Amino acid sequence: MISQSMAQRLNAQINRELYSAYFYLGLSAQAESMNLRGVAAWFFAKHGEEHTHALKMYRYLIDQGAMVAFSDVAAPASVERGVLPMFERTLEHERSVTATINELVDQALSEKDHATHIFLQWFITEQIEEEATVDDIIGRVRLFGDQGQSLLMIDNELGALAKQMATGAAPQSGAAA
Repeated sequence: MISQSMAQRLNAQINRELYSAYFYLGLSAQAESMNLRGVAAWFFAKHGEEHTHALKMYRYLIDQGAMVAFSDVAAPASVERGVLPMFERTLEHERSVTATINELVDQALSEKDHATHIFLQWFITEQIEEEATVDDIIGRVRLFGDQGQSLLMIDNELGALAKQMATGAAPQSGAAA
């Protein structure tokens, strides 16, 4: 049985995941305003993923007989215009999410809550992928630049990747993933 303390922390993580969805939706809108439809589609797909993460935790709490308690979702801070600042802020954000997931794992281990520990392993693996993907995108933007044809190439690549994310297909080798 899940402890009340662990349930409270998972509820807080649900809020963080919903904040992440909101964060990515804001970045999608910002990219749309910059006429970067591929970047916008990538961030929009991330919005959906984060919402799904929140629902996984919601379902886990329900299945464990714990109460789900929602709290206000803060408005995300604005991010400097430009592809590089948007992805640098994204990497910073994902690293903070990784830290909170790690804290949840630490608590599950300290409580000998094996079910929650196993449940959280999916999120650990997901965070490794999230950080690596964003780090790769940043590397590409720094290598090729965020102007002219380079920006168009990155925008097109992220648009294609967003389509793969939406269908659940594995990223193609060499794609920004």
